[in-house]
Amino acid sequence: MKENKLKEITSRDVDFAKWYTDVVRAAHLADYSSVKGCIVIEPNGYAIWERMQEILDKEFKKLGHVNCQMPLLIPENLLKKEGDLVEGFAPEVAWVTKGGEKELEEKLCIRPTSETLFCDYYATHVKSYRDLPKLYNQWCNVLRWEKETRPFLRSREFLWQEGHTIHSTREEAIKETDRMMDVYYRFHHDVLAIPSIKGKKTEKEKFAGAEYTLTNEALMYNGFSLQLGTSHYFGQKFSKAYGVTFTNKENKEEYPYQTSWGITTRMIGALIMVHSDDYGLVLPPKIAPKQVVIIPIGDSEEVNNLSKEIEEKLLNNEISAYIDNSEKSPGFKFSEAEVNGIPIRIEIGKRDLEQNIITFVRRDTREKITKQIDIDIVTFTKNLLDTIQKDMYEKAKKRRDELTFKATNLKEMENILNTQPGFIYGLWCGDSKCEEKIKEIKGCKSRCIVDDKEIDGNCVCCGKKAEYNVIWGIQY
Repeated sequence: MKENKLKEITSRDVDFAKWYTDVVRAAHLADYSSVKGCIVIEPNGYAIWERMQEILDKEFKKLGHVNCQMPLLIPENLLKKEGDLVEGFAPEVAWVTKGGEKELEEKLCIRPTSETLFCDYYATHVKSYRDLPKLYNQWCNVLRWEKETRPFLRSREFLWQEGHTIHSTREEAIKETDRMMDVYYRFHHDVLAIPSIKGKKTEKEKFAGAEYTLTNEALMYNGFSLQLGTSHYFGQKFSKAYGVTFTNKENKEEYPYQTSWGITTRMIGALIMVHSDDYGLVLPPKIAPKQVVIIPIGDSEEVNNLSKEIEEKLLNNEISAYIDNSEKSPGFKFSEAEVNGIPIRIEIGKRDLEQNIITFVRRDTREKITKQIDIDIVTFTKNLLDTIQKDMYEKAKKRRDELTFKATNLKEMENILNTQPGFIYGLWCGDSKCEEKIKEIKGCKSRCIVDDKEIDGNCVCCGKKAEYNVIWGIQY
């Protein structure tokens, strides 16, 4: 039978943007839809998101969070109660003005985020300190009217997780803000094998309506930065705006303290841009929906029986494995497994059995490893998956460190950005005018404030005494 040729992938060193799109489509992660700015997340892409949900949902529940679901639509009057939030999201809000053929009395916003809905709920369900804390989370979709879109990185409709918590004390809410950022940090490092950096957003870059925002920033292969997750401390701003109060232990009425935190399908884009190569998708084993593909070569009963035996052993030991029995040539199957990012490929052929061997192929390095058939297949595979996970992290960290620079003035910063973008450490005085001036250089923005130690030096922009150590970079 005639086989469809696998899609050719542009070299990432020739055209990084084209390479990214080619990988997304070749691995069948997503495709464009007839809805402008929105994508179809295909089964391969959604399977990765399901793995993310599965792992993170367990972590959230360990900490006492419970899932809920808020409405998709928000009345205009409700959205407008918190001024900063309205101002921050106004350019991205989509409105519903008709129901059927009838004009609505009040237009409805399609949620860009759900703080207003949670506050409206809290106002009727929080009365006493005994009702607190409330640790909620929802997995849902949101809509933001983005001007420029790219699959997973920036689309008008996207999937995400948004946690919303409310507390009786400032200290408890701050602790929650910190611990959720730590959950994301561990997930990015330990599961996605992406070496991110934790820090605080500047006033200009923080979430609209927050007192402060913590962020996890990662560097992509091409030196551009990507925000992987954020955690916001709201203090009492939202509870005051929405009239949420509770009676404390002294029987006095006060406003509670709130947080929110979230991650999105953007992390799938990060996986591609940090780890993948010119042959397609490369997935860390811990996030890969399928960790091992077994490819029988030839239609031999002995080969098929051994393939099934290996599959059963791996599945019984919590290793996600499957046999590719499709009617395609071995070469096509190899290429398909490679472009889809399956961490380990096991090749079994009649000729191999005659030599008493089987072949393992690592997706990350494309290295072939030959082993005797009587090997302890479970132990070897588990160890190899662990090695791949570790090596992928170290490779990503090495690349990040190579593209991390230091600048002491605007000229140095400009030279770096014109030569090779990356993370740039540069001291800052705290004046937003300097932040805007730096942005004139290829759109470079503050990514996060790092290090709470005493700062000794001058602002990279104006030369005045610096107040903060900041990582700068060009963002997606």
